[in-house]
Order: sequence, then C-alpha cells, then structure tokens
Amino acid sequence: MASKSQQQFAVLGSSTFAFTICFAVWMMFAVLGIPIKNQLGLNETQFGLLAATPVLTGSLVRVPLGIWTDRYGGRIVFFLLMLATVLPIYLISYATAYWHFLVLGLFVGVAGGSFSVGTPYVARWFSKQRKGLAMGIFGAGNSGSALTKFVAPTIITGFGWQMLPKVYAVAMLVTAVLFWVFSYTDKSHQAAAGVPLAEQLKVLKDRRVWRYCQYYSVVFGGYVGLALWMTKYYVSEYGFDMRLAALLAACFSLPGGVLRALGGWIADKYGAYKVTWCVMWVCWVCFFLLSYPQTSMLIKTVNGSASLHVGLTPTMFTVLLFIVGIAMAVGKASVFKFIGDDFSDNIGAVSGVVGLAGGLGGFVLPILFGALVDLTGVRSSAFMLLYGTVCVSLVWMHFSFKDPARAAASPALAAVPA
Repeated sequence: MASKSQQQFAVLGSSTFAFTICFAVWMMFAVLGIPIKNQLGLNETQFGLLAATPVLTGSLVRVPLGIWTDRYGGRIVFFLLMLATVLPIYLISYATAYWHFLVLGLFVGVAGGSFSVGTPYVARWFSKQRKGLAMGIFGAGNSGSALTKFVAPTIITGFGWQMLPKVYAVAMLVTAVLFWVFSYTDKSHQAAAGVPLAEQLKVLKDRRVWRYCQYYSVVFGGYVGLALWMTKYYVSEYGFDMRLAALLAACFSLPGGVLRALGGWIADKYGAYKVTWCVMWVCWVCFFLLSYPQTSMLIKTVNGSASLHVGLTPTMFTVLLFIVGIAMAVGKASVFKFIGDDFSDNIGAVSGVVGLAGGLGGFVLPILFGALVDLTGVRSSAFMLLYGTVCVSLVWMHFSFKDPARAAASPALAAVPA
C-alpha cells in the first residue's frame, strides 16, 4: 500500500498527464481546421466556429462534471470522461461535410471538461499551503495546446489530415488506462451522499464566484481563443506554411500552459489579488501593441514624399505573444488560488462554474475574431477586442478591491460583497 505522500504525487502526475492529452484533443481543430477550411472553402467566421465548437461543449459540461466530482470522486469521473471521447475523435477521420465536423466537435469537446474534474480531485490531496502549486502543476496540462501544434502538422503533412483523429483516439484510450492504473481514490474527499444538488449550488449566490468568472474569462478564455486562432493568424498575416506557423504559435501556447505551475507558486507566495492585478496590466500593454495593424503611410516632407511602414515584424509579434502567454499562465493559477482559498469545501461546483465562464470566453472569441476579420479586413482586430476586455477587467477589479486592506484580507472578510 502506497503511503499518503506517494499517493499524492501519483494522483498529481497521472492527472496532469491525462489533462495534457485531453487539452491536446480539445485544441485539435486549431491545426486540423486549416486543411479542412481549405477543403470545404470556409470563410473566417466559419473557421472560427469550427475551431471553437469543442470548446462550447467542454465549457457547458464543466458545472455538472465538477458537481459529480464532489459527489462520486474524481478518479471514476475522469476515467469515464476520457473513454466517452474516444469514438467521436476517431469518427472525425470519416467526416466529409461541415456539419459533420461541428456535430462530432461537440462530442469531442467533452474532453475539455476534464479541467473541472481534475482541479478538485488534485486539490483535495494537498494542504491549503500547497494547493496553489498543486493546481498550478495540474493546470500546466494546458500545454496540450502546444503539444498539438508540435505533433499535428507533422502527422497531417506526412499522412493527411484524416490520420490525426485516429492517432488522437488511440492516445486518449491509452491515457485513460494509464490514468486508472496510477491514480487513487479517497472516499473522504467526496461530498456526503445526503447533500442535495441545490445545497451544493447555493455557493453560486456568492458574488465572489462571479467576480472570479470574469477574471478567468480573460486569462483562460483569452488563452483558449488565441491558442485556437494563432496558427491560422501566422499563415494569413505573415504567409508562413502550417508547420512554421504552428511552431511559432506554440511560443504562446507552451508557456501559457507549462508556467501555470510557476503561477501557482507565485500566487501562494504573494497572494491571488496582487498576482492577478499584475497579470491584467501586462496583458493590457501587450494587447495595445499587438492591436496595431500593418500600416503604410506616404508623408509629404520639405524634400518630397517619404514612405513609412509601421507594423510588428514576426519576431516582435512572437515576443509579445510569448509575454502574454506567460502572463496568462500565471493569471490562470492565481484565479484558482482565489477559489482554493475561499471555497475549499465546495471547490468542484465553484471551479466548474468559473471554468464554464472561461470556456465560454474561449468559445466566443474565435468566432468573434473571424467575424471581425470578415467585417473589417483587419487581422489585428482580434487583439483590439482583447484589449477592450482587459480594460473592462482592470476597471472592475479596481473597484472590487479599491481598499488595499480589503485586497489583503482573509477569506472570511473577503466574503463581504464588493
């Protein structure tokens, strides 16, 4: 029988690996959608909907999955969730019409609900002082988005896009088996069987939950939206081929996932409020710079006309995107540090709701990105939209924690509505 410490780290390791594969599958249309778009002749809005469809389901199932995790335990829920996605993933290989991809994408999207299962499952194995780091390590499974960008272009180029879903289906099945073998169950982590659903959902009346939903819709919703959009952005804006575009897009996705563990440690050390506030400011500055479109001007001078071009080079663009990825990784962890501190007894339901808000942001953004490009013809309009959302977040956060003493208050004091 493994010791408590060994069980803790086995659960953390197996859950993080499983979440990484689930996230890679959830983000598969970020790359897979490009050859499908070309094959079906889709416009930008249709591509955005295709890429975002799995995100919709993965968001909507987060609340019930979080509640089921509280009641039945994370191990069995996580295992059954992964098994349920294997067949839909495989069937994508045989899809031929646009609606086929949308319908199957809805079923594949269930994999995205793994976050609201793994978060409470992992968190309950660790003390309050280590929850931020533990949830941050688990959340590093977001790097599955980068995994897709590394693996998918090679498979598609070498064997055709139909091979990718088949490979991912096998990977998901193997992952489910490995997770079951190396994870553990602790029945004391489950909510009492007699606690009704309405009682578990009472926490949603707390205003702090909705505040954290708003923060997470920016740091996680923005991350998902950009992870789905950036490969195609590099192809369209800079004319790169799919493999180079995906590699550069991974410069955002990889730190945005892997460094979430660092974000958990920082949030444990400095507090969720200070860290989240800094994250919002970094994103605000970067999105302002990324918003500026490629611009050519003809200036009349005393010596005649002079041409001037203003715009981000691919290198400058990638560096700024890399910084945003780091900031969002830290922000995702700091928001869940809020939740782990304030709702340790009902973390499944709360993380499900907050995850739902973040996921819905990730669903809506790629569609809006595509619609804005179709309407304006300006590709950087995606960053203009994100700049506006961060502005709203900073204003709301300022007034929610206007009193510095309040921002540093204990969870009991923070429970007073702002």
